[in-house]
Order: sequence, then structure tokens, then C-alpha cells
Amino acid sequence: MQNSSHVVVVDDHSDIRDLVRQYLEQQGYKVSVAESGAALRRLLERERHVVDLIILDVMMPGEDGLSVCRQVRAATDIPIIFLTALVEDTDRIIGLELGADDYVVKPFNPRELLARIRAVLRRASNPLTQQRMTQQQRAVRIGQWRVNMGRQEISGSDGVGIPLSTAEFRLLKVFIERPGLILSREQLLDLTVGRTADIFDRSIDNQVSRLRKKIEENPKNPSIIKTHWGGGYSLAAEVAFE
Repeated sequence: MQNSSHVVVVDDHSDIRDLVRQYLEQQGYKVSVAESGAALRRLLERERHVVDLIILDVMMPGEDGLSVCRQVRAATDIPIIFLTALVEDTDRIIGLELGADDYVVKPFNPRELLARIRAVLRRASNPLTQQRMTQQQRAVRIGQWRVNMGRQEISGSDGVGIPLSTAEFRLLKVFIERPGLILSREQLLDLTVGRTADIFDRSIDNQVSRLRKKIEENPKNPSIIKTHWGGGYSLAAEVAFE
């Protein structure tokens, strides 16, 4: 099986690094490994432009994965998938807000990790997505709000910028690309982080609530992001590119 994608596995446990590396190599991926954030940074200094995805352990001694993710995301947009033993939604949401694209909970099935990798890489390499991202380096007008796509912030009539978290910006971007379309929780989760929802997953509801607090005049009676019976949401405001 041939695959041109280069994946870097970052984990302080050599058995996990070797297991993931061996499995992904069997699937045709080129795989490099690093035992720490410092080792990852050295690798990226040499091969940043040829790395397609990073698999990053959260619970590493010393510099943990959240800190590493923050530093990597400040310098590059290489997709990141967390390996995490954290089971609390808030912990996982923090990782997504720092810029991770998805996460897999330990212990994990290698086939699940492979599916997540394929989904993230597919989304990152989608020509339509890339075209939209290029177009949206300009500002976008949503009702009374001006959205600066490059700086990931919104501003009202006073011109004062209000920063959006990575999760908030991704969610708003999905709505901008699909104005008026009713999107289910499952669709929003797949479009923002590339994974499916279970019946108890309410992370999208939490993200919508946080975003509404920033863009709605009355978050309890929203006029920009509408709720639809059955668990869907839509962008009701007009979208205009500047």
C-alpha cells in the first residue's frame, strides 16, 4: 500500500511509539518518532515542510502535550491528533481549543486511530477547503459583525477586536461556508474536528453557547445562530465577503 503522507508520533513511551509506527508503516505511511516536545521541535526544524500530521501524547513528563501543541500551533498549521488518557470533556475541549484537530483516548484501537488520521488528512487536503481558506483571508461580514479570518477575531461597529478561540473560530468558519444550512451536531463535530458524536456528546452545544455569548445581542434569544428542533444549528445572518 502506497501513501505519501508523513506522520510524526510523539510519545514518551517507546512501546506506544513503536506500536503506532509499525502499524502505520504497514498502512503505507512514512513515520517518524519523537520522545518529547524538544525532539519534535528538532525534527520540525529539519522536516517541517514534509510533515503532514503529528500524533501527540498529552501526558508526557516535563513538557506536556498541551504545551507542545500550543508552541507547534503558533508556528505551523500541521494537523495534530492527541493521544490522551483524559476522560473529562473539559480536558479534551482544552486540547481542541489549543488547536488540536482531533483526539483518541487511550487505550485505543489502531484502526480507530487510522480512521481519525485519514479523516483529518482528507479535510486538510480538500481543494475546496483550501480554496475557501484562501478566499477568507479577507474579512467576512456577518450581520453587524466583521470577521477577520486571518486574525481569528470579530469586531463590531466600534472596530474593537474580540478574539475567538480556535474551537470558536472553526465552528464559525463552518457556518460561514454553509449559510442558512441546518447542520446536525454530528455534522458540526465531523466538520470541525473530524470525528463522530456519541449520544451523550454535547461538546458542540458548549461551543455554540460560547460563540453565541460573543456574537449574539441576546444569547438566550439568538438571531445569528439558530437552534433547530432535533439538535441542529444554522447561520441565519447574511454573509458577505469584503
